[in-house]
Amino acid sequence: MNKIINKTIIVSSVVIGGLVAMSFVNKTDKNNKQDNTQAETEYKATMEGWEVDVNVAYELSKKSGKPIMANFTGSDWCGWCIKLKNEVFVKPEFKAWAKKNVILLELDFPRKKQIPEEIKQQNYGMQKAFAVTGYPTIWVFNLTKSDSGQFNIDAIGKTGYVAGGPAKFQEGVDAMIKQHKEKE
Repeated sequence: MNKIINKTIIVSSVVIGGLVAMSFVNKTDKNNKQDNTQAETEYKATMEGWEVDVNVAYELSKKSGKPIMANFTGSDWCGWCIKLKNEVFVKPEFKAWAKKNVILLELDFPRKKQIPEEIKQQNYGMQKAFAVTGYPTIWVFNLTKSDSGQFNIDAIGKTGYVAGGPAKFQEGVDAMIKQHKEKE
């Protein structure tokens, strides 16, 4: 069910961290600027406790020593994503487990709601780096940053929707993390 991936993926900070500047290029329409500013100040993850900025997740992971658990989701259209959220991610037992074990990162690909351009670009860069082709896809990984500004991603493992509620989902992620630590 869970497949452990032991490879390092190098992702340039241009792909993940440096896209903020690109989002402001060629925006000449005042209405677009106003709409984007409003979206940026209002944008949050669809679930409490989840980060939306990979740079923030990286800093929290670095500070805590916990791996990042990224949820690649289509929050407003993907049936399996919504099912996983309702059966696992919003449950108190999952929230308590996550607080102790991982840094949560939501990488959303909505169809109906607007997200800030820099977050959209970041999410597409992460999708490409992890070769995500379906939703939900959950990747657990560690990040380090090189002196040149590149993120080095140490992939721990991935999963998707897991039936059985929070306990079953957490069991799979715990097994991934344990196996990864044993190989270090």
